[in-house]
Parts: sequence; structure tokens; C-alpha cells
Amino acid sequence: MNPLKGRAIFFVTRNINKFNEARRVLAEYKIAVAMLRLKTIEIQDDDVENIARMRAIDALEKSNLPLIVEDAGLFIKSLNGFPGPYSSYVYRTIGSRGILKLMGDVDDRSAQFRSVVVYCSPEEQVRLFRGVVDGKIATEARGSSGFGFDPIFEPEGGGGKTFAEMTIEEKNRLSHRSKALRSFAEWYKGMR
Repeated sequence: MNPLKGRAIFFVTRNINKFNEARRVLAEYKIAVAMLRLKTIEIQDDDVENIARMRAIDALEKSNLPLIVEDAGLFIKSLNGFPGPYSSYVYRTIGSRGILKLMGDVDDRSAQFRSVVVYCSPEEQVRLFRGVVDGKIATEARGSSGFGFDPIFEPEGGGGKTFAEMTIEEKNRLSHRSKALRSFAEWYKGMR
């Protein structure tokens, strides 16, 4: 039996910001997390769950370690869910400024951030944990914290602040990623 089960996990990511957010959330559950910088396949798919599941399975095959993978997307209602699972690519190519330009004078600025955390280990089946936060696209980028589309997303319950205007603690109270991670952590703590 693994004495670290329910107490430690490897997080497959090359994004230090994402890792730091996860580390803080998981620490609340007394789960130690190590960053595992592992190049994994990233399939093209319209579903973030399929993308994360395949990355997790690939990472497990390469490492043979108990691990989690997280994938997320920004889904904008007036853009028919765009950029969705292609958020990382869209951010790298047109960025927040490009999204704001696409939104132009659009009245309905409602959007969602969706996250999925996938758990894999040599002993257990693949498990998925989801997190969603509703909000809206700001009319301009604001704030310097966070990463990705954080400067243009105002979450519900955030007092009109964008994620980038919040401290990491404020963001972790509301974010899609923290919701998915908390769901995972509650399940994982029960495995011991």
C-alpha cells in the first residue's frame, strides 16, 4: 500500500502560475503536490474533458506515477462558446486584446470558465472532477495578477473585479480551477 495515497500527488503542468494556484488549494486539504514537467500529447477536440483525459493517460504511461492533469477553457456565450477548448492557442495568437476586439459592441458579455481535473494512477481508474465559474467579459483588460484571460474575465461574486485584479487567495475562492481541485481533493483525502 502506498503511504502517500491521499497525501501527495504529482501535477503535470509546465505552467508555474497554474501550479502555484493548485498548490495553495491542495494545501488546504494537507495534500502535498509536486510539479511534474512532462511533455504530453494534446489532442484537438471540442471537449476539454477529452483533451485532459488523453493528456493524463499519456502522462501516466510516461511516468507511472499517481498524477493529475488540469485543462480549462473560456466559453463566451455571444461567440458560440469560442474560444472554449482552444483558449490556450487563441491566447497565444490573438490574446486578450483580440478577444476584446471580437466582442466589439456586443451587449451579451456573459462567459464561463470551465475546468476539468483528471486523476490517473497505476492502481485506479481515471476520474474526472469539474469546476465552472460564470461571469462576463470586461470591456477592457484590468489587473496584473493571474495569467491568460484573467485580465478580461469578471467572475460572478467577484465584486466587479477581474481575476487579474484579485489576489491569488481571492481568485482561489471563486475560480473554476479551484472548484475542480477542491472536488478532487475531497475525493482524494477519502482514499487513505
